[in-house]
Amino acid sequence: MVMKVVRFWMPAAILVAGIVLVVVRGGDETSLEGCAALWGAGLSVALLNWLHRMGVSGDRSRAREDEARAYLARHGRWPDDAPPRQGS
Repeated sequence: MVMKVVRFWMPAAILVAGIVLVVVRGGDETSLEGCAALWGAGLSVALLNWLHRMGVSGDRSRAREDEARAYLARHGRWPDDAPPRQGS
């Protein structure tokens, strides 16, 4: 639940705050600059979240590879290979 807030709702709230700023101040130059700053911040948070998720997914792939190599060392075959037929 907390990760959904950080990954989706926080960047969305920052982006919406930029729009609200423009609407409340009537679209003057200062509000547009503030909106641009908030949008930059919101998009930065979203990008950092995405980069973090990409890094974590690589860790899972490496863990699966390590488990498969340990299985190979114990059983002499790769985990998703068909087991050798008995009696032939």
